[in-house]
Amino acid sequence: MLAGGLLLATAACGGGSDSGSDDGKGKGEAGSGKVDNKPSQAVVSIAPKDGAKSVDTMDALKVSASEGKLSEVVVKDAKGRAIPGKITDGGARWTPSTHLAASTEYTVRAVAKDSEGREKAEESSFTTLTPQATFTGTFTPEDGSKVGVGMPFSVRFDRGITDPDAVEKAISIKTEPAVEVEGHWFGNDRLDFRPEEYWKEGTKVTVDLNLDGVEGRDGVYGEQKKTVSFTIGRNQVSVVDVKTKKMKITQDGKVIKTIPVTTGKPGYDTWNGQMVITEKFVQTRMNGDTVGYDGEYDIDDVPHAMRLTQSGTFIHGNYWGGDAFGNYNASHGCVGLRDVKGAWDKKAPAAWFFNHSMIGDVVVVKNSNDQTVAPDNGLNGWNMSWEEWKK
Repeated sequence: MLAGGLLLATAACGGGSDSGSDDGKGKGEAGSGKVDNKPSQAVVSIAPKDGAKSVDTMDALKVSASEGKLSEVVVKDAKGRAIPGKITDGGARWTPSTHLAASTEYTVRAVAKDSEGREKAEESSFTTLTPQATFTGTFTPEDGSKVGVGMPFSVRFDRGITDPDAVEKAISIKTEPAVEVEGHWFGNDRLDFRPEEYWKEGTKVTVDLNLDGVEGRDGVYGEQKKTVSFTIGRNQVSVVDVKTKKMKITQDGKVIKTIPVTTGKPGYDTWNGQMVITEKFVQTRMNGDTVGYDGEYDIDDVPHAMRLTQSGTFIHGNYWGGDAFGNYNASHGCVGLRDVKGAWDKKAPAAWFFNHSMIGDVVVVKNSNDQTVAPDNGLNGWNMSWEEWKK
């Protein structure tokens, strides 16, 4: 009231002799502007209510205005991190663009203006629920790694997901240079991401796993919030021709080496299709019992082995194959290259290929009598068309 009185006094003194008539005009005025002490007619509503506990992370946060329009909504957690959102419906409501984290306190400040421009502000705070059951995802490739052009980003969840849209929405992928990347579900526990064609050499990929608070299935919430970055290395694709029994290694589409190979013998044919190297072992044990070939082989020191499928297909060194390389197919489905026992000879064809390969490189097998490898047998989604992948 004191401030209003000073304003009225100043207006009366400033009028001079021109305001001599006492007709009531000019009362409540300060120069040409009017003083309006009426409260805003806008009504701001925030849900959940102030002080609420165990709030759902997915759909509980809502802000709306009546008799006015929202002009500003700020939602922050205890660390000052803002939750993005949008004002929609002509200012009638605000909704978050993402879910909330679990076990987190949030504050909300919302401002609305009525038809006269008068502001009304409301504030609220609440705490989200603490999950009784959670899920996590194991992912590949590793953060900070450099991988070949065929490497997808793959997440395997430890619980079956019944709300795949919510989970997929919580995983964002940015690339430099920009390229469209889409996700594809294999069953309810694996989600892979890839572009339409192989990655371009030098592409930088950043993945935000914002799974904390996502309800992947009834009562089961994600607990991960992590950023993963990896870089695409040189473009190497190797093509194995089962008929010619040769493999051509290409970089940027140019053949840099041709190596004689042996592939699956009749009845044990090698899969056709595009296969991605997922593991590398200087030496490893291969036992037929683990892949349904009981008692047929057990070799404890297979040299320079690289996994192509989850079902047991490798491209590896072979020191027991005699003159098979380039001449006849003798394996149980793997692609074999000449090597030495103990993996000591760096000049052996298998050693050369091993040392010039990285996780994520592509090995293509063609002209085999077997079928095309299943897209989910290893990281081999390249065997699906782009249209199938996006379904």
